[in-house]
Amino acid sequence: MRGRESLAKRRKKSAGVAARLTPLRSRPGFLVRRLHQIHLALFLEECKAFAITPVQYGLLTALSLHPGLDQVSLAAELGIDRTNVADVLKRLAARGLVRRRASERDRRVKRAYLSEAGVRLTARMHGAMQRAQARLIAPLAPAERARLMDFLTRLVEANNQYGRALFRPR
Repeated sequence: MRGRESLAKRRKKSAGVAARLTPLRSRPGFLVRRLHQIHLALFLEECKAFAITPVQYGLLTALSLHPGLDQVSLAAELGIDRTNVADVLKRLAARGLVRRRASERDRRVKRAYLSEAGVRLTARMHGAMQRAQARLIAPLAPAERARLMDFLTRLVEANNQYGRALFRPR
């Protein structure tokens, strides 16, 4: 009997999901865009005290893991275009969080490094960033969270060539 109740509950739950689907909610792109908006709101709420955007924090994180990346390498690491990287670097440098210096091999190439203030801020922000991530996926059971991450990774990797900038993490 228990198996039947479980099956009945699953069918009812599935029917409830189908009933909630609208033309927009049945589109993966719409849901991904909406989820991105929600993530941005959660990130900005949790990280308000730091006045850092998710892209800026991503760049700070990339530099904490790979000091001395140039603008092209940072763009590939984050999957954003070089112009955007240049703008983000300029803003972070103005705040004293990043410093840039010419490469010893090629003086035209500027390498970026976290300043001491950048190292401290990145470390201090970590907990707030983690809370935003946790809040985003909190409605899912732990096994579902792992599956979501797997699905997201697979979708990004399979469709990477369609992005405005290629994502090529180290």
